[in-house]
Amino acid sequence: MWIAAGALVAFSFASQAEPQQLNPGETGQLRPAGTVSVSGASNLDDLQAKLAEKAHEKGASGYVINGASGENKMFGTATIYK
Repeated sequence: MWIAAGALVAFSFASQAEPQQLNPGETGQLRPAGTVSVSGASNLDDLQAKLAEKAHEKGASGYVINGASGENKMFGTATIYK
C-alpha cells in the first residue's frame, strides 16, 4: 500500500513540472495554448517568475515571453505551449 501511494505522489510531482521558458524557435512539437499576463513585478526576474507561475497554473509545458514593460512596476505577457 505504501509503495503504491509513494508511486502516486512521485507521478503527481512529475506531471506538475515547472514550464520551461523558451525562445520562439524552440517550441518544437508544442502547440500554442493561449496567453498569460502579469503586472506588478518589481524587476525582470520577478516578472519572469510570475509568468512562469501563471503558465504552470494553466498546465503549460513551456512559454515564450512576448513583451515586458514598465518602470516602477513591470508588466508582461507570454504565449503558453502544451
